[in-house]
Amino acid sequence: MAGATACGGGGDRGQREEISSAAAAELAVLAVAEPDAAAADELAAATPSPTTPAERQKFAKTRFVANAGLAAGATYQWIVKPYREGKFKKGAKGRTFALIKAGLAGAFAYNRLKAAAENAKGDPLLSKAMVPLTAGIESLKGLATKLRKGEAGDADIDAFDNVINGVKEAGKNAGAVVTDKVPSTSQLTG
Repeated sequence: MAGATACGGGGDRGQREEISSAAAAELAVLAVAEPDAAAADELAAATPSPTTPAERQKFAKTRFVANAGLAAGATYQWIVKPYREGKFKKGAKGRTFALIKAGLAGAFAYNRLKAAAENAKGDPLLSKAMVPLTAGIESLKGLATKLRKGEAGDADIDAFDNVINGVKEAGKNAGAVVTDKVPSTSQLTG
């Protein structure tokens, strides 16, 4: 490219993006098709990992708070709140879209709660606090489908709410305060 600077200036921007995309796609295909052991070793060496038990606990709490916060935010924003507003009732305006979002949010919340429970295993206090909640988290597995189909009732919504509140309380008691963090719609879809 004539006239290009170290900062990437000059040349035809559209062409440069096209080349970058094509090059990235080719590299991705090569990386999947022929994984190089040396490259894998380099990647493993470059991946930071906690070295002390204190660091592992700190990171476990941080990940727990992030995952539990996302689950709590998704549950409140797209399940509890619309349900209480009557958006899941037959004939309600925007019902279909609300049910689809609730189904996605239910699956997302279940996934994040499972991840939070796994993160909790890295901290002794969190681990003990989460033990009684494991069955409650597992009970949420099929609720995403019920939400999406419009078959969820008060008991189902309360189950989500109770598990979320239990996880928040467990975190608080272990020194990991969980606050709701509403995920974007694109995060819900994966």
